[in-house]
Amino acid sequence: MGFFRTAYKNLTEARQRQADRFVAGALLRLDDVSLNEIGKSRAELTDKRSGRTRL
Repeated sequence: MGFFRTAYKNLTEARQRQADRFVAGALLRLDDVSLNEIGKSRAELTDKRSGRTRL
């Protein structure tokens, strides 16, 4: 890959991670019942917000 393609790829991946953290933070404002209805857990969102992944 060329320099600009690699730089663009890295930039878009970083922005995607930033967007994921933002969405996780917004979802954490919901109550546990609402989170369960959409198939998310508070622990999963907390990990995503901090940038960690749960295996």
